[in-house]
Amino acid sequence: MEKNRVYAKTREVDDEMKWVHDSSFDHKGRVPLRASTGSWKASLFIIAIEFSERLSYFGIATSLVIYLTKVMHQDLKTAVRNVNYWSGVTTLMPLLGGFLADSYLGRYTTVIGSCIIYLMGLVLLTLSWFLPSLKPCNHANTCIEPKKIHEVFFFLAIYLISIGTGGHKPSLESFGADQFDDNHIEERRQKMSFFNWWNCGLCSGLILGVTLIVYVQDHVNWGVADIILTCVMAFSLVIFVIGRKIYRYRIPNGSPLTPMLQVVVAAISKRKLPYPSNPSQLYEVSKFEGNNGRFLAHTKNLKFFDKAAIVENEENYLAKEQSPWKLATVTKVEEMKLMINMIPIWIFTLPFGMCAAQTSTFFIKQGHIMDRKIGNGFEIPSASIYTISAIGMIFSVAFYDKILVPVLRKISGNERGMNILQRIGVGMVFSIFTMIVAALVERKRLQVVEMNPSTGSLSMSVFWLAPQFLIIGFGDGFTLVGLQEYFYDQVPDSLRSFGIGLYLSVIGAANLLCSLLITIIDHVTSKFGKSWFGEDLNSSSLDKFYWLLAAITTLNMFMFVFFAQRYTYKNVQSVVVADCYDGKSDDGGAGRMV
Repeated sequence: MEKNRVYAKTREVDDEMKWVHDSSFDHKGRVPLRASTGSWKASLFIIAIEFSERLSYFGIATSLVIYLTKVMHQDLKTAVRNVNYWSGVTTLMPLLGGFLADSYLGRYTTVIGSCIIYLMGLVLLTLSWFLPSLKPCNHANTCIEPKKIHEVFFFLAIYLISIGTGGHKPSLESFGADQFDDNHIEERRQKMSFFNWWNCGLCSGLILGVTLIVYVQDHVNWGVADIILTCVMAFSLVIFVIGRKIYRYRIPNGSPLTPMLQVVVAAISKRKLPYPSNPSQLYEVSKFEGNNGRFLAHTKNLKFFDKAAIVENEENYLAKEQSPWKLATVTKVEEMKLMINMIPIWIFTLPFGMCAAQTSTFFIKQGHIMDRKIGNGFEIPSASIYTISAIGMIFSVAFYDKILVPVLRKISGNERGMNILQRIGVGMVFSIFTMIVAALVERKRLQVVEMNPSTGSLSMSVFWLAPQFLIIGFGDGFTLVGLQEYFYDQVPDSLRSFGIGLYLSVIGAANLLCSLLITIIDHVTSKFGKSWFGEDLNSSSLDKFYWLLAAITTLNMFMFVFFAQRYTYKNVQSVVVADCYDGKSDDGGAGRMV
C-alpha cells in the first residue's frame, strides 16, 4: 500500500514536470508541454533573428560617421553629434517598445511589427541611393554637399530603423529568455547561459556587419550593402515565424504603471499609521489567489511604501474586498521598491556607456586616417577594426560561462558564480583601462602627425588601436551582458521587455550625454584657447577627451560600488509572507526561495 502511494506521488511529480506552469502558453493557448516547446530549441530561432538584426544595425552604425563625413560632407563635430543623437534615440526607443510589448501588444506581436518597420527603413535607405531623384549627388566627383531630398530620406530611413529597433530589441531578448522556466532547475541554469550565448550570436552578426557589409560599402557602393541587409532581414523574419509552434508565449498584463501608482497613493493615504511589529501582518493574497504562486519577500529598505500593505480595519477587510488604491499586497510594494532601487544602478552605469560610445565614433574615425593596408596592399575598411571588440566580447563571454562560473560556483556556492552587480563592476574596470590606453595611443598618433605633417598618421598602423578595442570588448562581456541579465531579472515579472529597454537606455542616454559633453567641452575650450575638437582629428586634442572620460569613469566606479554593496536583490518565494533580510546575494543560497 505504501509502495503504491509513493509510486502515485512520483507519477504526480513527473506529470507536473511534464508541463510548464509559469503562466506561459503555447501557440494554441494551452499550457505548454515542456518537451516540445521553449528551451534551447526555441531560443535558436530567436538568436538567429538577433544575428541578422545586429548584422544590419552594425553594418549601418559603424560606418555612419564615415558616410556623414565622406558622402554628406559634414564636419567631424557635426557628424559625431549626429551619430550620437541617432544612437541615443535608437537605444532609448526600446523603453517605449518594451512598455508596449509588456502592457498591450505582447512580445511576439511586437517583434513581428517592429521587424516590418525595420524593413521599411532598410528599403527606404536602399532607394535613397539608387533612385535618381533621391541620390546624394548627380555628379559624385564634383559634389560638395548632397541634395536636401537625399538628406531628408536618408535621415527618415535611419530613424525608421531606430523605431524598429525600439520594438525589436527589448521584445526579442525578453521573448528569448521567456523560453526558460524559472521554476525548473535545469531550465533556470540554461537561462543564465542564454544571455551569454545570446551575446555570442549578437557578436557574430556584428563581426559580419563590420567586415563583409563594410567591405561592400567601401569597395562596391553603399546601395548594394543596403540591398544585402534588406534581404537578410526579410529572410530571418521568415525563419522567426516558422518557429512559432515551439515558442512559449505570455499574455500582456495591461499597464504596469497603475499598480505602482496605487502603491504610492495607498502609502501616502496611510502615512500616519504606525508600522506593524511583525511583517507577517502586512497584506498578501493567498497562494491560490496569487500570480501562480510567485510572491516577493518583504525587505526592510524603503519602509515608507510598506504602509500601503497595512490593513487598517480588519473587520472591514474581512467583510469586503479592499480597493487597490487603499490596500496593496507585499508583492506590489516590493515591485515598487525594485524599480526605485534600480535608479542609482542605472545612473552609475552611464559613464561605462559613454566609454563604449567611442568605439563607433572617434575610434572608427581614427582608424580611417591610419595605415589600414595588410599583406599585398589589401586595405581594411576602417569600420572593420570594430571586429576586434566583438572577438574580445565573444572570448570574454565564453571564458566567463565555461571556466569562471563553474569555478566560482564551487568556491562561493552562488548559482551564478558571482552576483550580477559584481560582474557589471568588473567590466567597468576594463572601461577605465580602455580610455587610458586610447589616450596614450592618440597622443602617440598626434606626435607622428607633428613629425610627418605631409603623410600624417598614415605611417602609423591601424593595429595600434587593437588594444583599446580588445579591452572594451572584454569589458562588454562583463558589463553589457551583466546589464542585460540585471534589468531582465530584477524588474517585476510583468515588466521584462521594459527591463531590456532600461538596459538599452543606458547606452542611449550615454550617447546623448557624450554629445552634450562634446558640445560643452568645445564651447569652453574654444573660449580659453584652442578647441579640443577641430575640423578633423589632426587638429583636435582627442587624447585629453579620453583622459577626461577615464577620470569620470574612475570617480563613478566608487559611487557604483557604494550602491552595489547596499543593493538588495529580488527574492521570489512560494510561502507567504516571509521576511528576506539576507537577500544580498542573487540566486545563491539564501537569496532564492522558489
